[in-house]
Amino acid sequence: MKKNIDLVVDPEVGMDDDHLRKFIAKRLKIPYQSSFTIQIIKRSIDARSQNVKIRLSVAVFIDEETKEVRYKKEYPNIKDEKQVVIVGAGPAGLFAALRLIELGIKPIVIERGKDVKTRRRDLAAINKEHIVNPESNYCFGEGGAGAYSDGKLYTRSKKRGDVRRVLEILVSHGSREEILYDAHPHIGTNKLPKIVEALRESIIDAGGEVLFDTKLIDFSIEGGEMKGVITQNGDKIMGEGVILATGHSARDVYELLYHNKIKIEAKPFALGVRVEHKQNLIDKIQYHCQVDRGDYLPAASYSMVHQATFDKKQRGVFSFCMCPGGFIVPSATNPGEVVVNGMSPSRRDSEFANSGIVVEVREDDYSEFKEHGPLAGMYFQQHIEQKACEIAGGDQTAPAQRMVDFVEEKTSDTLMNTSYQPGLKSVELRNVLPEFIWSSLQQGFQAFGRKMKGYYTNEAQIVGVESRTSSPVRIPRDKTTFEHVELKRLYPCAEGAGYAGGIVSAAMDGERCAEKLVEKYLS
Repeated sequence: MKKNIDLVVDPEVGMDDDHLRKFIAKRLKIPYQSSFTIQIIKRSIDARSQNVKIRLSVAVFIDEETKEVRYKKEYPNIKDEKQVVIVGAGPAGLFAALRLIELGIKPIVIERGKDVKTRRRDLAAINKEHIVNPESNYCFGEGGAGAYSDGKLYTRSKKRGDVRRVLEILVSHGSREEILYDAHPHIGTNKLPKIVEALRESIIDAGGEVLFDTKLIDFSIEGGEMKGVITQNGDKIMGEGVILATGHSARDVYELLYHNKIKIEAKPFALGVRVEHKQNLIDKIQYHCQVDRGDYLPAASYSMVHQATFDKKQRGVFSFCMCPGGFIVPSATNPGEVVVNGMSPSRRDSEFANSGIVVEVREDDYSEFKEHGPLAGMYFQQHIEQKACEIAGGDQTAPAQRMVDFVEEKTSDTLMNTSYQPGLKSVELRNVLPEFIWSSLQQGFQAFGRKMKGYYTNEAQIVGVESRTSSPVRIPRDKTTFEHVELKRLYPCAEGAGYAGGIVSAAMDGERCAEKLVEKYLS
């Protein structure tokens, strides 16, 4: 017998399997030791009132086996089949490869960076020695920017594809099952690399190829069609088409497209800073607690937006990639620039909370770089990153300022402890950011303080710069076929093409690109 139940319970019940089992046994008036299993369908935290509750939808199976809906890793052998080249081994590239295999096509994935395990050494070098490897860093390498910079799986892109399918594939490759039902699922930076390795193993076991330290330097184009790619070693890797899934930071790829007169466009993006609070403060604000959040509630998060006014025009200021119990990490892709991002381990047990707070950037905001055509936004972005590096000392030390000091335009005499390993330098961030950004941020921080009492405080600090929120360039594609608008057999994909943001939406976009390519050329 199966029963579906909706529950509103205390955190110790909603977040602990044993307590939940006892609660349901009492609710259904069945013995705790009897034969029943619980399948959680949805779980979310309701912190609107003083007493935080957990909302659950569960299926209870009494004297009946739980119905399995898990994705099965059953891939055909495609070693000798027609092949498609995928550039980039982030979530879009890996999921595109798996979908091609399901459709009977051999993927060849090329990745400029290193495998996810070896990549750790280069991340350690950034944090400890301030050495940036342009080919292997927090943005480049197996797993993409998400592998070592967070692991959040929440997405609003329901129309882009099957969210549940992506989550089930991740579970089948080692993820915790909680991601299937939590309202804001999260794997964690410490867990995601093993899952990425398992995805790669599935590709190779089926007969596909994954090539590391293999950088795209040119395209092989014949008769108006993309036939393959040329690597830094001069090798030509040919296929029935190319899925370009290079991520939002591959600036040399945008330059290559522009040089080859392959159509690209400027697009809006956002730029700002990371703000860091003590996690305990955010917990107190969000959970209405006096001391701490207790043993059962996870580290609290927040999401905020404000319309600031600058030069008589409104523009959005909003939180981005909020990392409860997390760390700020150096995400530059070249020496001479400072870029920050956030990450959280699976337990979210750092004493710090951080979030990007960023401001809308429009094309008329960087007219001084207009000689670069559709790459103008990219050069504007890079200019600010270089300025942040220069003002903070020329290495990966990041410029920082206490929040109230920033708003009141005062130099911070001291800075707080930080999760950012390369270290901070006290500067006035007005000297790094354009006026429309710092003025909008000043308004935003005060507005957020009115919405979250205690948020606006000098016991928080801002760290610059958060500049890689999304690509400043779009590679235009047909809305129906996903093929490039001018060049046949080129399928621009996910964040690097300006169409998806985050692990799940990028994965779904990779799958759709694979399906569209096969439908048109390989059916």
